[in-house]
Amino acid sequence: MPSNVAPAPGTGTSSAAGAEAAVPAEAVTPLIRGIAVLRRLTDADGVSSLSGLERSTGLARSTVDRITATLARRGYVRLDGRDAVLAPRLMELGNAYLAALRLPRLLDAHADALADELDESVSLAVGDQDGIRFIHQATRRRAMSLSFRIGDLLPAERTAPGPLFATEWGDQEWARWRERRAADPEDRGFPAVPARSRPIEYGEDGEDDRNDEKDRIGASRTNSKNGKDLTVTKDLTVTKGLTVGRDLTVGKSLAADRPEEPDAGRSARRLPTLGDDFEQRTAEAREAGWALDDQLIEPGLVALSMPVREAGRIACVVSVVSHTSRHTAADLRDTLLPRLREAVAAMERELREAQHAESATPRTTAAAPSGLAVWTGASKQELGREFIESLARGLTVITAFGEGRAELNLTEVARATGLARATARRALITLEHLGYVTAHDRVFRLTPRVLGLGFPPLSRTSLAEIAAPHLTELSQRLHDSVSLAVLTGDEIQYTGRVSTSRVMSVHITIGTRLPAYPTSLGRVMLADLPEPPLTELLPLTPRTITDPTRLKAVLDRVREEGYALVDEELEVGLRSVAVPVRERGGRVVAAVNVAMHSSRRTPEECVAEVLPELRATVGRIEEDLWVAGRFRRVPRT
Repeated sequence: MPSNVAPAPGTGTSSAAGAEAAVPAEAVTPLIRGIAVLRRLTDADGVSSLSGLERSTGLARSTVDRITATLARRGYVRLDGRDAVLAPRLMELGNAYLAALRLPRLLDAHADALADELDESVSLAVGDQDGIRFIHQATRRRAMSLSFRIGDLLPAERTAPGPLFATEWGDQEWARWRERRAADPEDRGFPAVPARSRPIEYGEDGEDDRNDEKDRIGASRTNSKNGKDLTVTKDLTVTKGLTVGRDLTVGKSLAADRPEEPDAGRSARRLPTLGDDFEQRTAEAREAGWALDDQLIEPGLVALSMPVREAGRIACVVSVVSHTSRHTAADLRDTLLPRLREAVAAMERELREAQHAESATPRTTAAAPSGLAVWTGASKQELGREFIESLARGLTVITAFGEGRAELNLTEVARATGLARATARRALITLEHLGYVTAHDRVFRLTPRVLGLGFPPLSRTSLAEIAAPHLTELSQRLHDSVSLAVLTGDEIQYTGRVSTSRVMSVHITIGTRLPAYPTSLGRVMLADLPEPPLTELLPLTPRTITDPTRLKAVLDRVREEGYALVDEELEVGLRSVAVPVRERGGRVVAAVNVAMHSSRRTPEECVAEVLPELRATVGRIEEDLWVAGRFRRVPRT
């Protein structure tokens, strides 16, 4: 790795310096740098100033500008003034991994059903070297709810799934884990969890031999996200073998950021802290077949986990997560373990049936050529030297993988992307070096680390957030107000809004509700319903349609034409045209309209001038929505 690229945190690896020294000669430097920028944006929760990226990556500002311009051209980031913002299209990289993995498609419904039945959060996780990474979250909406996201990386020793995955570790994996613990004693490389401290006890010389007595020790941990001190104490059994118990209670805080300097004549002895009992917990998990997290991540959070096996090995781990206000760890185990076992059995049965069906289906060797050469050529011509072709090509290699394409050889990757074999080979060498693909017998597979490229901050993006930049662009082009709304019963609710600064303009705030029947937004959504609610059709203006039969005929025409134009039916002088927003399956989930004073454009001009622009904007919103919603439910508001 070039010396001016700072290693990205949270990789779950232990020696950044060693990785830098081993950069293959054929590695693609622009791809390494581009991925470093994406990782920094991910760690910054999806947005960073360009100068901030310059500082955090160690790259020259001109290099940062070229990388972000290339990523923006690809649709992976959006440049908003001096800021770079991750865009939903970036999730296609994580989607490629999830599709190749198969597990979300097969098991998500089981996890969701379990969460609904237990009224607790349920997650699915896979192992990522010495950490665990979430691939699905079914979260309960409460005042205190789980904040982990798909793609978040957690240290294995501070989770319930971790000991289960560690039952399959060999000497190399354990050595990596110990090295990482020593190099990152506070878990600063895992931004998704609060940092842990390494408390130090000072005693008189000769006291270090007193390791067989039990002590109650306080461990203070500083939350890296909000700066608040989270204080817990643990019942720790301090022995020469460093055995640690797991009973946590609220207690006294010790300094977390920096231990005091030992007084003269006193020796420092490091006391056990979170995760030091990981090997013992792994042995217990191997024997029991399940594992508990008793507030290892933060006070109050408890979890019960079981492995889901396929062909004898752990495919993923399912966890039921709760709060101590609802369950203690022991209560969670005693109450929910039988039901969790049933759910795991159903999941394993699903995997066996899928494996049987897949074995009878011819393997899909590669996707259709992506047209990358044409796109990169056009991008190079438009952006000139600001476009980094090797970065765009390297990221495209990730999207060659997917459902039915979990394992690809070099020829298949080249065919899927349209790249020359030599170009595809260099990209794969680089991705393997960075830990995003693994190679075995000349066959390549994506690793869970791909989810670390933007997926965590983007996995919580709502439809309103996806649509916002597109609404702004449309309003700026047309100089009219643009809105996004969803249907709630027989009303519409505004969830996105961009107004103009005209003296006479449409002023509606987000959250406003209006009857659906006299609005263009409402009509395109009502038209998608088999039995639209058409009751209480009141005349709001002299032009409002109040006859149910006539309104049904209007909705039939809206359904056929794909848009609705409403002229002064909601308010005199107000004219608007709307287009529906559809999810991947074709169901209408929202609508976008352009509204104006009737003096601005005639109805015919609305259809000729506004409707094409509106449809193009909605098409871009739908593209982002389909990418963002492939493996998760996108909130409508």
